[in-house]
Amino acid sequence: MQTTQDTTAEKSPGSLTGRPVISSTGLFTPEESITNEELVESFNAFVDLHNERNADAIAAGAVEALHHSSVEFIEKASGIKARHVMSKAPIIDPETMCPRLDDRDNDEISIMAEIGVLAARQALERAGRDPKDVDAVLCAASNMQRPYPAMAIEIQEALGIEGFGFDMNVACSSATFGIQTAADYVRAGNAKSVLVVSPEITSGHLNWRDRDSHFIFGDVATAVLVEDAAVAPHQHWDILGTKLKTVFSNNIRNNFGFLNRAHPESAGDADKLFVQEGRKVFKEVVPMVAQMILDEAERLELNPHALRRLWLHQANAGMNRLIAQRVLGHEANEDESPTVLDTYGNTSSAGSIIAFHLSSDDLKKGDTGLICSFGAGYSAGTVFVQKAA
Repeated sequence: MQTTQDTTAEKSPGSLTGRPVISSTGLFTPEESITNEELVESFNAFVDLHNERNADAIAAGAVEALHHSSVEFIEKASGIKARHVMSKAPIIDPETMCPRLDDRDNDEISIMAEIGVLAARQALERAGRDPKDVDAVLCAASNMQRPYPAMAIEIQEALGIEGFGFDMNVACSSATFGIQTAADYVRAGNAKSVLVVSPEITSGHLNWRDRDSHFIFGDVATAVLVEDAAVAPHQHWDILGTKLKTVFSNNIRNNFGFLNRAHPESAGDADKLFVQEGRKVFKEVVPMVAQMILDEAERLELNPHALRRLWLHQANAGMNRLIAQRVLGHEANEDESPTVLDTYGNTSSAGSIIAFHLSSDDLKKGDTGLICSFGAGYSAGTVFVQKAA
């Protein structure tokens, strides 16, 4: 089964209450970072310990020997060179190899809400907006710290925002799905200012003991302020159109939930953390996303070759290179398709927003660009934008 939804600002006269724009963005980056060299040293030490402790079982064929990773392997497979994390020491400890974040009392702000608030405050400050001017908060992320109360409502409370909030999860496309949802609220007149906050502590769902994926994810938080053009600051981005698409696939999956629990050290429970069939994902997602972008550009009467910049999902350098080439008609350079993957790693739904946040101020009035996400689900989202000033 697959579903698609698209929305543009061009509707029949009188059908719109508001015209949605992106007023600003915010970014929180953890102070700690793990380089590939540090990660490989830790992983290989774990491999040596595992093989030594299971030497007899390995010799008898009852247990498989593990194999070393390498910096060269990681960079060739992904393009990632480092990743920011909230809890470095336990991750690179061969005896632990997962983050350890202290529990907080219920009267303390949760860790995901805390970093979401930091990103949101930056977005509000950049737009010159008071929290009391915001009508709604959407917490759009791939992994939530708890089922309820909603993270969005906690962020709303911490910022002093009246109105409403709710959480939404569409894996790596959560942020773009959140942007369209916020834009729809503005179009319908249900809100004039909406914060889409994506706190992504993806280090918590990663199996750091899996050679094929232990290097992929990092932690971060982003925020996007979507507003009615009538109240937006002079410098903003017009939302030309958005499109969402989902196609069910088991090729990227995480089975963790309140009905089960994860034990990373047990091979039988490995699917309670992030698992993927990387080659299948690459083969299936690249053409799907590239065609989706081209079809939407045609519908919006935009020349895809004339897009000034692509802010693509930061999951894999090879996927971005091929998608950009199919859209632009030539191999994109760093200016046309900026990369943050090398220093941030895959940050799930936040990746394309980080790229937009860090690489959009230099564009000129009238320049058009594309924010695009794709990932588990499969889910994909496009947000075509044009700089207003």
